[in-house]
Amino acid sequence: MRAAYYEKNGPAAEVLHLGEIETPKPGPGEVRVKLKTSGVNPSDVKTRAGTARKIAFPRVIPHSDGAGEIDAVGQGVATSRIGERVWTWNGQWKRPFGTAAESIVLPENQAVKLPAAVSFEAGACLGIPALTAWHAIDIAGADSGKTLLIAGGAGAVAHYAIQFAKARGATVITTVSSAAKAKLAREAGADHTIDYKTENVGERVMALTKGGVDAVIEMDLTANAALLPGVLRPRGTLVVYGTGPQAAIPASFCLANAITFKFVFVYELTPDERARAIADITRMLEANALRHNVAASFPLTNIVKAHEAVESGKVAGNVVVTP
Repeated sequence: MRAAYYEKNGPAAEVLHLGEIETPKPGPGEVRVKLKTSGVNPSDVKTRAGTARKIAFPRVIPHSDGAGEIDAVGQGVATSRIGERVWTWNGQWKRPFGTAAESIVLPENQAVKLPAAVSFEAGACLGIPALTAWHAIDIAGADSGKTLLIAGGAGAVAHYAIQFAKARGATVITTVSSAAKAKLAREAGADHTIDYKTENVGERVMALTKGGVDAVIEMDLTANAALLPGVLRPRGTLVVYGTGPQAAIPASFCLANAITFKFVFVYELTPDERARAIADITRMLEANALRHNVAASFPLTNIVKAHEAVESGKVAGNVVVTP
Protein backbone atom coordinates (compact mmCIF):
# COMPACT_ATOMS: atom_id res chain seq x y z
CA MET A 1 0.00 0.00 0.00
CA ARG A 2 1.02 3.62 -0.39
CA ALA A 3 1.80 5.51 2.81
CA ALA A 4 3.42 8.69 4.03
CA TYR A 5 6.03 8.21 6.72
CA TYR A 6 9.01 9.70 8.52
CA GLU A 7 12.03 8.10 10.14
CA LYS A 8 13.29 11.09 12.11
CA ASN A 9 11.84 14.27 13.54
CA GLY A 10 12.11 17.50 11.63
CA PRO A 11 10.44 19.91 9.17
CA ALA A 12 7.73 18.38 6.99
CA ALA A 13 9.54 19.06 3.73
CA GLU A 14 12.68 17.34 5.02
CA VAL A 15 11.39 14.24 6.77
CA LEU A 16 8.06 13.23 5.22
CA HIS A 17 8.29 10.64 2.44
CA LEU A 18 5.85 8.68 0.28
CA GLY A 19 6.42 5.04 -0.49
CA GLU A 20 5.03 1.55 -0.86
CA ILE A 21 4.96 -0.59 2.28
CA GLU A 22 3.39 -3.94 3.04
CA THR A 23 -0.38 -3.82 3.50
CA PRO A 24 -1.12 -4.81 7.11
CA LYS A 25 -3.25 -7.82 8.04
CA PRO A 26 -5.63 -7.73 11.01
CA GLY A 27 -4.83 -9.96 13.97
CA PRO A 28 -7.25 -11.30 16.59
CA GLY A 29 -9.75 -8.66 17.65
CA GLU A 30 -8.62 -6.26 14.91
CA VAL A 31 -10.09 -4.76 11.76
CA ARG A 32 -8.42 -3.35 8.69
CA VAL A 33 -9.81 -0.05 7.44
CA LYS A 34 -9.33 0.94 3.81
CA LEU A 35 -8.97 4.66 4.36
CA LYS A 36 -10.75 7.33 2.36
CA THR A 37 -9.48 10.27 4.44
CA SER A 38 -6.93 11.05 7.14
CA GLY A 39 -7.24 13.98 9.55
CA VAL A 40 -4.23 16.23 10.19
CA ASN A 41 -4.26 17.66 13.72
CA PRO A 42 -1.85 20.07 15.43
CA SER A 43 -0.66 17.21 17.63
CA ASP A 44 0.27 15.22 14.51
CA VAL A 45 2.51 17.95 13.13
CA LYS A 46 4.07 18.62 16.55
CA THR A 47 4.83 14.92 16.94
CA ARG A 48 6.41 14.79 13.48
CA ALA A 49 8.44 17.91 14.24
CA GLY A 50 9.53 16.47 17.58
CA THR A 51 8.21 19.37 19.67
CA ALA A 52 5.49 17.28 21.35
CA ARG A 53 7.47 14.06 21.77
CA LYS A 54 10.43 12.41 20.10
CA ILE A 55 10.07 9.64 17.54
CA ALA A 56 9.68 6.31 19.33
CA PHE A 57 9.76 3.90 16.37
CA PRO A 58 12.13 3.35 13.43
CA ARG A 59 9.39 4.44 11.03
CA VAL A 60 6.16 6.35 11.74
CA ILE A 61 3.09 6.74 9.56
CA PRO A 62 1.50 9.87 11.08
CA HIS A 63 -2.05 10.85 12.03
CA SER A 64 -4.51 9.40 14.52
CA ASP A 65 -7.79 10.31 12.83
CA GLY A 66 -9.27 8.85 9.68
CA ALA A 67 -12.33 7.39 8.02
CA GLY A 68 -13.01 4.64 5.50
CA GLU A 69 -14.46 1.16 5.13
CA ILE A 70 -13.56 -2.07 6.91
CA ASP A 71 -12.26 -4.51 4.29
CA ALA A 72 -10.90 -7.31 6.50
CA VAL A 73 -11.34 -8.56 10.06
CA GLY A 74 -9.29 -10.71 12.38
CA GLN A 75 -10.25 -13.69 14.48
CA GLY A 76 -13.07 -12.94 16.90
CA VAL A 77 -14.50 -10.02 14.93
CA ALA A 78 -17.86 -10.46 13.23
CA THR A 79 -17.50 -10.73 9.45
CA SER A 80 -20.63 -8.60 9.20
CA ARG A 81 -18.37 -5.61 9.90
CA ILE A 82 -16.73 -5.99 6.48
CA GLY A 83 -17.99 -3.13 4.31
CA GLU A 84 -18.93 -0.98 7.33
CA ARG A 85 -18.22 2.75 7.07
CA VAL A 86 -16.17 3.83 10.10
CA TRP A 87 -14.14 6.62 11.69
CA THR A 88 -11.05 5.96 13.76
CA TRP A 89 -9.47 7.28 16.97
CA ASN A 90 -5.93 6.97 18.41
CA GLY A 91 -4.64 5.54 15.14
CA GLN A 92 -1.04 6.55 15.81
CA TRP A 93 -1.15 6.88 19.59
CA LYS A 94 1.54 4.60 21.09
CA ARG A 95 1.66 2.82 17.72
CA PRO A 96 4.01 3.32 14.77
CA PHE A 97 1.48 3.30 11.94
CA GLY A 98 -1.32 5.86 11.70
CA THR A 99 -3.85 6.88 9.07
CA ALA A 100 -1.69 8.68 6.48
CA ALA A 101 -1.87 5.57 4.32
CA GLU A 102 -4.23 3.54 2.20
CA SER A 103 -5.04 1.18 5.09
CA ILE A 104 -4.69 0.84 8.85
CA VAL A 105 -5.17 -2.06 11.26
CA LEU A 106 -6.72 -1.26 14.64
CA PRO A 107 -8.51 -2.95 17.55
CA GLU A 108 -12.10 -3.15 16.42
CA ASN A 109 -13.41 -0.73 19.04
CA GLN A 110 -11.19 1.99 17.53
CA ALA A 111 -13.22 1.80 14.33
CA VAL A 112 -16.58 3.44 15.07
CA LYS A 113 -19.57 3.16 12.75
CA LEU A 114 -20.03 6.25 10.59
CA PRO A 115 -23.64 7.02 9.60
CA ALA A 116 -24.29 6.81 5.87
CA ALA A 117 -25.20 10.50 5.57
CA VAL A 118 -21.88 11.66 7.09
CA SER A 119 -18.98 12.18 4.67
CA PHE A 120 -15.62 10.50 5.09
CA GLU A 121 -14.08 13.99 5.26
CA ALA A 122 -16.24 14.76 8.30
CA GLY A 123 -15.43 11.34 9.76
CA ALA A 124 -11.73 12.22 9.74
CA CYS A 125 -12.48 15.19 12.04
CA LEU A 126 -14.04 13.26 14.90
CA GLY A 127 -11.25 11.35 16.65
CA ILE A 128 -9.36 14.26 18.19
CA PRO A 129 -11.40 17.46 17.55
CA ALA A 130 -14.89 16.19 18.33
CA LEU A 131 -13.93 13.87 21.20
CA THR A 132 -11.83 16.61 22.80
CA ALA A 133 -14.66 19.11 22.44
CA TRP A 134 -17.30 16.77 23.86
CA HIS A 135 -15.25 15.87 26.91
CA ALA A 136 -14.28 19.51 27.54
CA ILE A 137 -17.92 20.57 27.50
CA ASP A 138 -18.90 17.62 29.67
CA ILE A 139 -16.39 18.32 32.46
CA ALA A 140 -17.11 22.05 32.22
CA GLY A 141 -20.63 21.28 33.44
CA ALA A 142 -22.30 22.94 30.47
CA ASP A 143 -26.03 23.07 30.99
CA SER A 144 -29.04 25.33 30.66
CA GLY A 145 -28.40 28.53 32.56
CA LYS A 146 -24.60 28.23 32.29
CA THR A 147 -22.44 30.60 30.28
CA LEU A 148 -19.19 29.46 28.69
CA LEU A 149 -16.30 31.32 27.09
CA ILE A 150 -14.79 29.14 24.36
CA ALA A 151 -11.46 30.35 23.03
CA GLY A 152 -10.78 30.35 19.29
CA GLY A 153 -14.33 29.72 18.12
CA ALA A 154 -13.40 28.97 14.51
CA GLY A 155 -10.84 26.31 15.43
CA ALA A 156 -11.38 22.61 14.87
CA VAL A 157 -12.08 21.74 18.53
CA ALA A 158 -13.92 24.95 19.43
CA HIS A 159 -16.26 24.64 16.42
CA TYR A 160 -17.53 21.35 17.85
CA ALA A 161 -17.41 22.60 21.45
CA ILE A 162 -19.79 25.43 20.60
CA GLN A 163 -22.26 22.94 19.16
CA PHE A 164 -22.05 20.53 22.09
CA ALA A 165 -22.50 23.38 24.58
CA LYS A 166 -25.53 24.73 22.72
CA ALA A 167 -27.02 21.22 22.54
CA ARG A 168 -26.95 21.21 26.36
CA GLY A 169 -28.64 24.60 26.57
CA ALA A 170 -25.64 26.72 27.55
CA THR A 171 -24.96 30.28 26.44
CA VAL A 172 -21.73 30.51 24.45
CA ILE A 173 -19.34 33.44 24.11
CA THR A 174 -16.32 32.84 21.90
CA THR A 175 -13.19 34.69 20.86
CA VAL A 176 -12.17 35.09 17.21
CA SER A 177 -9.61 37.07 15.23
CA SER A 178 -11.58 38.14 12.16
CA ALA A 179 -15.05 38.75 10.77
CA ALA A 180 -14.82 35.56 8.72
CA LYS A 181 -14.03 33.50 11.83
CA ALA A 182 -16.86 35.21 13.71
CA LYS A 183 -19.22 34.07 10.97
CA LEU A 184 -18.02 30.46 11.33
CA ALA A 185 -18.52 30.61 15.09
CA ARG A 186 -22.02 32.07 14.79
CA GLU A 187 -22.96 29.42 12.23
CA ALA A 188 -21.90 26.80 14.79
CA GLY A 189 -24.30 28.41 17.27
CA ALA A 190 -22.24 30.90 19.28
CA ASP A 191 -24.42 33.52 20.97
CA HIS A 192 -21.71 36.18 21.09
CA THR A 193 -18.34 36.61 19.40
CA ILE A 194 -15.48 38.84 20.56
CA ASP A 195 -12.70 39.87 18.20
CA TYR A 196 -9.72 39.77 20.55
CA LYS A 197 -7.62 41.79 18.13
CA THR A 198 -9.91 44.82 18.20
CA GLU A 199 -11.91 44.43 21.44
CA ASN A 200 -11.12 44.12 25.13
CA VAL A 201 -12.13 40.55 25.93
CA GLY A 202 -12.62 41.12 29.67
CA GLU A 203 -14.76 44.22 29.19
CA ARG A 204 -16.97 42.51 26.63
CA VAL A 205 -17.40 39.40 28.76
CA MET A 206 -18.39 41.45 31.81
CA ALA A 207 -20.83 43.46 29.71
CA LEU A 208 -22.45 40.23 28.53
CA THR A 209 -22.55 38.42 31.89
CA LYS A 210 -23.29 38.99 35.54
CA GLY A 211 -19.81 38.81 37.02
CA GLY A 212 -18.13 36.51 34.50
CA VAL A 213 -18.64 33.17 32.81
CA ASP A 214 -19.17 29.87 34.60
CA ALA A 215 -16.43 28.12 32.63
CA VAL A 216 -13.66 28.83 30.13
CA ILE A 217 -12.67 26.28 27.48
CA GLU A 218 -9.04 27.12 26.69
CA MET A 219 -6.94 26.07 23.71
CA ASP A 220 -3.71 27.82 24.78
CA LEU A 221 -3.24 28.30 28.51
CA THR A 222 0.25 29.73 28.04
CA ALA A 223 -1.03 32.58 25.89
CA ASN A 224 -4.32 33.29 27.65
CA ALA A 225 -3.95 32.55 31.38
CA ALA A 226 -3.67 36.27 32.18
CA LEU A 227 -7.22 36.80 30.89
CA LEU A 228 -8.82 34.66 33.60
CA PRO A 229 -9.36 37.36 36.26
CA GLY A 230 -11.23 39.44 33.71
CA VAL A 231 -13.60 36.77 32.48
CA LEU A 232 -14.17 34.01 35.06
CA ARG A 233 -16.60 34.28 37.95
CA PRO A 234 -15.75 33.14 41.50
CA ARG A 235 -15.82 29.34 41.82
CA GLY A 236 -15.70 29.08 38.05
CA THR A 237 -14.01 26.34 36.05
CA LEU A 238 -11.14 26.43 33.59
CA VAL A 239 -10.95 23.52 31.14
CA VAL A 240 -7.66 23.29 29.26
CA TYR A 241 -7.06 21.18 26.17
CA GLY A 242 -3.96 22.96 24.87
CA THR A 243 -0.92 24.69 26.34
CA GLY A 244 2.75 25.34 25.89
CA PRO A 245 5.28 23.60 28.14
CA GLN A 246 4.98 26.31 30.81
CA ALA A 247 2.16 28.69 31.76
CA ALA A 248 2.15 31.54 34.28
CA ILE A 249 -1.25 31.51 35.99
CA PRO A 250 -2.83 34.28 38.09
CA ALA A 251 -2.47 32.16 41.22
CA SER A 252 -3.73 34.69 43.77
CA PHE A 253 -6.93 35.25 41.80
CA CYS A 254 -7.45 31.50 41.39
CA LEU A 255 -6.89 30.87 45.10
CA ALA A 256 -9.09 33.70 46.35
CA ASN A 257 -11.90 32.74 43.96
CA ALA A 258 -11.63 28.94 44.37
CA ILE A 259 -11.14 28.42 40.64
CA THR A 260 -11.17 24.79 39.46
CA PHE A 261 -8.67 23.69 36.82
CA LYS A 262 -9.44 20.67 34.65
CA PHE A 263 -7.30 19.29 31.82
CA VAL A 264 -8.34 17.24 28.80
CA PHE A 265 -5.93 14.78 27.20
CA VAL A 266 -8.05 13.06 24.59
CA TYR A 267 -5.64 10.17 23.95
CA GLU A 268 -6.06 8.87 27.50
CA LEU A 269 -9.80 9.13 28.11
CA THR A 270 -11.13 6.29 30.24
CA PRO A 271 -13.25 3.66 28.48
CA ASP A 272 -16.36 5.10 30.14
CA GLU A 273 -15.52 8.68 29.15
CA ARG A 274 -14.89 7.67 25.57
CA ALA A 275 -17.99 5.48 25.36
CA ARG A 276 -20.23 8.29 26.56
CA ALA A 277 -18.67 10.73 24.12
CA ILE A 278 -18.95 8.35 21.17
CA ALA A 279 -22.57 7.51 22.00
CA ASP A 280 -23.59 11.18 22.09
CA ILE A 281 -21.60 12.10 18.99
CA THR A 282 -23.15 9.15 17.13
CA ARG A 283 -26.63 10.25 18.18
CA MET A 284 -26.00 13.76 16.87
CA LEU A 285 -24.48 12.45 13.64
CA GLU A 286 -27.48 10.21 13.04
CA ALA A 287 -29.78 13.18 13.62
CA ASN A 288 -27.69 15.33 11.26
CA ALA A 289 -27.26 17.72 14.19
CA LEU A 290 -23.53 18.42 13.80
CA ARG A 291 -21.88 20.89 11.45
CA HIS A 292 -18.39 20.01 10.21
CA ASN A 293 -15.76 22.45 9.03
CA VAL A 294 -13.33 20.81 6.62
CA ALA A 295 -11.33 23.88 5.68
CA ALA A 296 -8.73 22.26 3.42
CA SER A 297 -8.20 18.92 1.69
CA PHE A 298 -4.98 17.65 0.11
CA PRO A 299 -4.10 14.44 -1.72
CA LEU A 300 -1.68 12.21 0.17
CA THR A 301 0.98 13.18 -2.36
CA ASN A 302 0.77 16.73 -0.94
CA ILE A 303 1.06 15.71 2.71
CA VAL A 304 3.91 18.17 3.21
CA LYS A 305 1.62 21.05 2.23
CA ALA A 306 -1.09 19.67 4.52
CA HIS A 307 1.29 19.66 7.49
CA GLU A 308 2.55 23.13 6.63
CA ALA A 309 -1.04 24.39 6.39
CA VAL A 310 -1.77 23.18 9.92
CA GLU A 311 1.50 24.62 11.24
CA SER A 312 0.76 28.01 9.68
CA GLY A 313 -2.25 28.49 11.95
CA LYS A 314 -4.04 30.22 9.09
CA VAL A 315 -6.54 27.47 8.34
CA ALA A 316 -9.84 27.98 10.20
CA GLY A 317 -11.03 24.44 10.61
CA ASN A 318 -9.95 20.89 9.92
CA VAL A 319 -7.36 19.74 7.40
CA VAL A 320 -7.62 16.31 5.78
CA VAL A 321 -5.62 14.28 3.27
CA THR A 322 -7.03 11.68 0.87
CA PRO A 323 -5.10 8.54 -0.08
